[in-house]
Amino acid sequence: MDPGAGQMQGQRGQIEQVRRFNRTVTERVGVLHDRYLGRDRPIGEARLLWEIGERATEDGCEYGDGHGHGHGADVRGLRERLGLDSGYVSRLLRALEADGLVVVEPHPGDRRLRTVRLTDVGRRERALLDERSDELAGSLLEPLNASQRTRLVAAMAEVDRLLIAGTVTLDTVDPDHPDARRCLRAYFTELQERFDTGFDPAQSLLPDAGSLRPPRGLFLVARAHGEALGCAGLKLPPDSPAEIKRMWVAPAARGLGLGRRFLTELEGLAVRHGRDLLRLDTNKALAAAIGLYRSCGFEEVAAFNDEPYAHHWFEKRIGAGAGKPYNPSS
Repeated sequence: MDPGAGQMQGQRGQIEQVRRFNRTVTERVGVLHDRYLGRDRPIGEARLLWEIGERATEDGCEYGDGHGHGHGADVRGLRERLGLDSGYVSRLLRALEADGLVVVEPHPGDRRLRTVRLTDVGRRERALLDERSDELAGSLLEPLNASQRTRLVAAMAEVDRLLIAGTVTLDTVDPDHPDARRCLRAYFTELQERFDTGFDPAQSLLPDAGSLRPPRGLFLVARAHGEALGCAGLKLPPDSPAEIKRMWVAPAARGLGLGRRFLTELEGLAVRHGRDLLRLDTNKALAAAIGLYRSCGFEEVAAFNDEPYAHHWFEKRIGAGAGKPYNPSS
């Protein structure tokens, strides 16, 4: 058999399996019905209602005054989270608003933005949806024996993580972007906890995130459904090799391959900026990161800077320079 034909046949089989899985799931969870979970609304409205409460509660504002009259959830953030276009979300919100479940209003800090919050009726409806969703989940597990339940839940967790991995984007942002600052704060907090000596970003060789702003560098943020999951920076000094800095992946997103994606993307960006050598340094406490760097072709070298928190230094020949030793005078 022609290898190309065999590959296409294999891909076709995978596609058919995915479609069969989708049909089974949509049937079992009841999304084919207009009255999702026995309520008077389709799944789109039900999911948005649930998400409004979830986003607002996570932001600490849905119940900010003790009576559910906080600023609510940002509509734009909801669209990003659910991957829906603005027109469709507006139609869903109008339907929920007509039923007295939500209130849509301008954000008090920026009237160009809209927020949405649950009313008392909306919170009761969301609680009922939660209750019935628990019952539905239980009905999927109830016919199975203990071993089958364990296998199903484990398989669902794996599918969930792989589907999330497929939705992650890597976006170039300014280091002062709120998502960038959020990631860096989490990164510094983790280093403070993991390093034997603690971590003070002011003592590091990159105290100024502006070093990762064009033309001196750039900064990437990984996002899924509008949520920042990690970050990585690339320094592009004019007369020195490119250098990776501040690469971090949120604990909940580890295992999705984001670290490897960051390295691949940064390598490509360095090549496009005319660089043929890529460097990084790291601390001995970051064993998983060290293993990743080695598996991606980085070789350990002598110290090339005096970073106080570094114990290991790595470099990799890239682009046209791949396979050639680095000559500082070239």
